[in-house]
Amino acid sequence: MERYLTPSEVAEILGMSRSGVIKWIREGKIKAIEINGRWRIPYSEVERLLSGGKAKQVAIYARVSSNAQKDDLERQLNALRDWVKKALGEVSVIEVKDIGSGLKEDRRGLKKLLELAKRRQIDAIVVAYKERLTLFGFQYLVELFKAYGVNVIIALQEEPKDHMQELEEDFVEVVKSFASRIYGHRSHEYERVVRCVEDAGKDD
Repeated sequence: MERYLTPSEVAEILGMSRSGVIKWIREGKIKAIEINGRWRIPYSEVERLLSGGKAKQVAIYARVSSNAQKDDLERQLNALRDWVKKALGEVSVIEVKDIGSGLKEDRRGLKKLLELAKRRQIDAIVVAYKERLTLFGFQYLVELFKAYGVNVIIALQEEPKDHMQELEEDFVEVVKSFASRIYGHRSHEYERVVRCVEDAGKDD
């Protein structure tokens, strides 16, 4: 069954504005249908546009929060490999992965993506879901990569419902960060706050 996307979803995948997508629809550059007064674009049309683009060197990026999720990391990579092959055809692929919170800005894989972009060694970055790239400030990263001529492509759009554990782990990281700044990393107050948050997660 054909999957249909909203103009906003297509804009995010193609790295352009929603108004730009609407303009392309009206100019006939994007095939779309109107349902109850709203535009819907077939996913096959998005794949056509992507495959006709200039991307020749693509980085696929996968991330999980902990070593216990390595199986999910490989599932992400497999899904991205399949998506790139289907949507972009024969392109050179660089695989980049991280094990760490999406809140951390010093991830090795993220730094590698930035370095590849600065050296003009990639045309696009493909991630399964935008939360894989970062939990906060996603649009800032998109604009940064765009400044180097690199598009960020979201392949699958929505996170599966079973990623709640990872969100809890990321929440603990947020609490640790703030508690460390307020109380100091080695204080008893810091340890007490962190212990309370971790215990609350175990109770669930």
